[in-house]
Amino acid sequence: MEANEILKIAANALNEKKAVDLSAIHVGELTVIADYFLMATATSSTHVRALADEVEEKLGRAGVEPHHIEGKATGWILLDYSTVVVHIFSREAREFYNLDRMWNDGEAVDLAEILDTAQEASE
Repeated sequence: MEANEILKIAANALNEKKAVDLSAIHVGELTVIADYFLMATATSSTHVRALADEVEEKLGRAGVEPHHIEGKATGWILLDYSTVVVHIFSREAREFYNLDRMWNDGEAVDLAEILDTAQEASE
């Protein structure tokens, strides 16, 4: 599956579960780690796990399994799908690690173009 398709499924999964401060950065020109970083903030430790579970479940249904997962018992869960790395933070962890600033040389992705707004309107 293409990186932009993985990004879309993951971003919509996070959005559906009410992730806060959702953002994506195209980092493919800056590193070989991934093409995109997708970042989200959760409102509690339970929410961090629920967001990660939702991304895993939605991408799993699409036939995409994570290459690696880190931090299941922390305030920062990283889901590595090779071309897309999903970072789910507690508010404190996001502020402390500040990946948005660290990778600000990357190109910001306009998530409004890929989020399913039809579902939001029906809620």
